[in-house]
Amino acid sequence: MRIALSQIVSGPRPERNLAVLREQAHRAAAADARLIVFPEAAMACFGTPLAPLAEPLDGPWATEVRQIAEDAGLVVVAGMFTPAPDGRVTNTLLATGPGVETSYDKIHLYDAFGYAESDSVAPGSRVVTFDLDGVRIGLATCYDVRFPELFQAHADAGARLSLLPASWGAGPGKREQWELLIRARALDATVWLAAVGQADPAATGTLAAEGADPTAPTGIGHSAVVGPDGTVRQRLGATPGLLVAEIDTDEVTAVRRRVSVLANRRLGRDVNAPARAARTPRPAHTGSARRARG
Repeated sequence: MRIALSQIVSGPRPERNLAVLREQAHRAAAADARLIVFPEAAMACFGTPLAPLAEPLDGPWATEVRQIAEDAGLVVVAGMFTPAPDGRVTNTLLATGPGVETSYDKIHLYDAFGYAESDSVAPGSRVVTFDLDGVRIGLATCYDVRFPELFQAHADAGARLSLLPASWGAGPGKREQWELLIRARALDATVWLAAVGQADPAATGTLAAEGADPTAPTGIGHSAVVGPDGTVRQRLGATPGLLVAEIDTDEVTAVRRRVSVLANRRLGRDVNAPARAARTPRPAHTGSARRARG
């Protein structure tokens, strides 16, 4: 499967960001990608008041993303914000395109490094996968990368590829943490991991909007595709770019035969059950979702 990672700098105006998504999706389609992944907060950058911008999944912004996917003839995964019942928003990934229509609400919120995402964002509760060309794909967002059980849940559901849109916070050691964590999660679950972040605004001379929260995580770039053995296969730097990569799902099978970490787990599974390769107890379908277990 050929996929594309679009590392962009989102601004505070959703309609302008749609123009970037449209251009990048058509570039990816011209490169024969079946899937393009945009960062978290592709709708509008963090530091922007989110509640006034949030729209439901049948609202105009998501509808236009669906049109972009249809026109380009590929699946688009993009970060947006949808209204939550308590007045906050949810940090949502929309996955849409030929044969695919689902969404994922970020489970683990970024209450760290002086920022409190939960002040304005409500957490999700479901593990979400979808199928494309016979390949099951899991969805996760940014801070989720610090929680290996989510990626193992993807693998348990039959996923061979996990997508990780992000808007990573800058700071001392943060790039090193990003690179370590994305490699570790690929190894934990023995899946391909496509991690696509917002490009570094500072690298493009983009200034924060007046009144924006200076602690908001607005991106550092360094998107990457990591193989199921934890090796980085392709990567970008800090500036915007489009990365196109081939995903060989047969490699997942080969790695799991050599390193059966999923089958060898003792915690979080029935230790009396016979060891076996990770599989889906009940086959899911395109756009399937299930509740995360505590």
